[in-house]
Amino acid sequence: MSTSFYQIIFASFILCLTGCRQSSSPADSDITVDANATYETKALFHNLRANTSKGILFGQQDATAYGVGWKDEDLKSDVNEVCGSFPAVYGWDVSGIGGEYNIDSVRFDRMKFWIKSAFERGGINTVSWHLQNPVTDGSCWDTTTAVRHILPGGKFHNKYNRQLDLLADFFSQLKSKNGKLIPVIFRPFHEANGHWFWWGARSCTDDKYIQLFRYTVSYLRDVKGVHNLLYAYSPDIFKTKENYLKRFPGEEYVDVLGVDNYYNFRSEDIVSEGIAQLRIVVELAKSMNKISALTETGLDAQTDSTWWTKNLLYPIINDSVARNIAWILVWRNADAKHFFVPYPGQTAVQDFIKFENHPFTVFERDLPKMYQFEK
Repeated sequence: MSTSFYQIIFASFILCLTGCRQSSSPADSDITVDANATYETKALFHNLRANTSKGILFGQQDATAYGVGWKDEDLKSDVNEVCGSFPAVYGWDVSGIGGEYNIDSVRFDRMKFWIKSAFERGGINTVSWHLQNPVTDGSCWDTTTAVRHILPGGKFHNKYNRQLDLLADFFSQLKSKNGKLIPVIFRPFHEANGHWFWWGARSCTDDKYIQLFRYTVSYLRDVKGVHNLLYAYSPDIFKTKENYLKRFPGEEYVDVLGVDNYYNFRSEDIVSEGIAQLRIVVELAKSMNKISALTETGLDAQTDSTWWTKNLLYPIINDSVARNIAWILVWRNADAKHFFVPYPGQTAVQDFIKFENHPFTVFERDLPKMYQFEK
């Protein structure tokens, strides 16, 4: 259904009304960005927060879509092939929405199937958006100025709204076999403190980025009536709390405080810097009654056979604050030269099994019921 002129004006009014001031924390610790979120979405928010002291969920991007030497099977994962369990968290990307394939050549109809399949097994789905530059139609790495042109009043504003319409349709089509909307953790415009995306620090001001994030949430929630989303804010590497909050859209627009950090978990000598950043994220999330997560990390084409325990697991769980993140998500297994999880026969298999067997890591088979409140 096309969006009316009045709906667009309404979303623009919301953006102007909120401006760029940051909002105060809600009194109720279980209040989500969307007051009208579905029961299952609110339950997911509650349970991700409630279970943080009990274990860290493990996730992978495109985990069931393809792996090393295979693709497009209904129920397969390199994670499961190696350790006998699927991830607890599944990452997906909706760049290319409206077409047949996403940025990583995953068909959207199959993505819907895998999202539904994960949900039916009790797993959790999170979605990123490497949106093409709306001004040039180039990739997300085309840093031509775009943000100010897609906000209300901009030349490409209606074009951006059409992308949001497609996105809203996609999320609204994610339903279980019982017809319930499937909750999704939506992580748009990540790593915005970096310079490599068109929404990054060199391509738009902090204020414009905040307006873009807020407008996106308001449009999906209030104009399109999408009520099965939790919203995540995920900068890249940062130094201080002030750096982290520089582009923070405000507590009324964020459910999950995340960080994407590959660099600091590559080797033992710099992992302490990654832990320091996790401590900041966890403490900020706790002060706001939000969820915290390591939303992207990993070691590409792993040659370190003990990386999983030495650089990732033990440094995090041995820190009394950092261990309170809700989940860790590593990137995808494209092929034998670009992979983030061991595949059968790879040198890190035994260490990954040790990682999975640790009582503080949570894989899909370990998950409690994440979509209902305790009775």
